[in-house]
Amino acid sequence: MPEPIYAIGDIHGQLHMLEDALARIEKDGGPDAKIVFIGDYTDRGPHSREVLDFLVKGQSEGKNWTFLRGNHDQMCAMFLEDYPRNDARLLVGYHWLHPRIGGIETLKSYGVEVRDGDRTYQVHGEAKAAVPQAHVDFLARLLPYYLKDGLLFVHAGIRPGVPLQQQDHDDLIWIREEFLIHQMHHPWLVVHGHTHVTSPEHHGNRVNIDTGAGYGNPLTAAVFEGSECWILRDKGRFCLTPQSFPKKNR
Repeated sequence: MPEPIYAIGDIHGQLHMLEDALARIEKDGGPDAKIVFIGDYTDRGPHSREVLDFLVKGQSEGKNWTFLRGNHDQMCAMFLEDYPRNDARLLVGYHWLHPRIGGIETLKSYGVEVRDGDRTYQVHGEAKAAVPQAHVDFLARLLPYYLKDGLLFVHAGIRPGVPLQQQDHDDLIWIREEFLIHQMHHPWLVVHGHTHVTSPEHHGNRVNIDTGAGYGNPLTAAVFEGSECWILRDKGRFCLTPQSFPKKNR
């Protein structure tokens, strides 16, 4: 039987939800449980700084945690470079400080207020002064994916039919339709977030664990033993069975 691997969906600055999810995992798998964080630690929720503090501390203590990169983590990191950049996958007219993205909430957690009339260089200077280097380094070291025991953990998904080593790293954190509508088997069961759903979904070839914590909805914690999957609730495991089965490759 493969070792259990736990996964936590998109956190989006929700510290208390994160603490609760970790408590459920520890109750099920103990303090040394293997946990994969699916990405999107920042933006939208009120406690991005505290979430990163918590994760950086756990990493420094040698927790058995693996951290994947989400598109929001990339946008945050790009803004914090010496000269701020904008992610090319955003819609024209969008940027990290756009109200729909959530960067303003992230900066607020560091004590940086974005005011009407501010220019980007002014906000950037305040952000660079406020965000600890440890957080910048953490965002820079996030992994594009994690592969173990027939499970592929990735933030957004993969481009079907492309070998893993040839996947575009921007696809891994941004892709939606081409991945979501694909009904064939992948070489692995893909565990992802990025596209929030009302409750966790198992489609036979992929499992979506982003349940919209950034919008105040629950944060999902799941456990995988090979291809079997359970959602962790306050009262224990709830088996997540496929809603639909992928077609066999021909």
